[in-house]
Amino acid sequence: MVQYTLAQSPEVILTVSGKDSAKAREKAMDQLMELMDEGKLPTELTDGFGPQHFIEIKDQGAIAASDEDALNQAVQVLSSLATLKLKAQESRSEALQVREQIDVLFTDDLVSEEEINSLKEGFKVLKTYAQTNMRYREARSQAEAARVVLDQALQSPSEPKKSGK
Repeated sequence: MVQYTLAQSPEVILTVSGKDSAKAREKAMDQLMELMDEGKLPTELTDGFGPQHFIEIKDQGAIAASDEDALNQAVQVLSSLATLKLKAQESRSEALQVREQIDVLFTDDLVSEEEINSLKEGFKVLKTYAQTNMRYREARSQAEAARVVLDQALQSPSEPKKSGK
């Protein structure tokens, strides 16, 4: 038997026969889908959640270690988000300048070879920014779950849980 949990909801435990494998994770995913269909999952999962996101529980005594792993993973995800945000910010203004220059390609105006070469060099900057920005946006959506894990870990045991009121 193997057990899995979710970083977003460590209290949810899915048990599947066999050992940790792609097939076992698919079975756990089926159980998770049933919980979601029945409205019994206490959290919303981001689009793109898959079997690889399950956290394996090694044994019952390892639940605290699983929480710690989830916390470590959450901090790592947030750290990556911060790095990507900084990289995107650093190249944004230069990329936008290059983007403005692209319009010259769609006019009948004469363009010098130097301008074209400069534009071609700018395409590298534009491509780098676009890729970084896409990775940042993807990481940002994934980091929402990491923020929830971190908030739960930072909550004092004596604090009442926040309600929607």
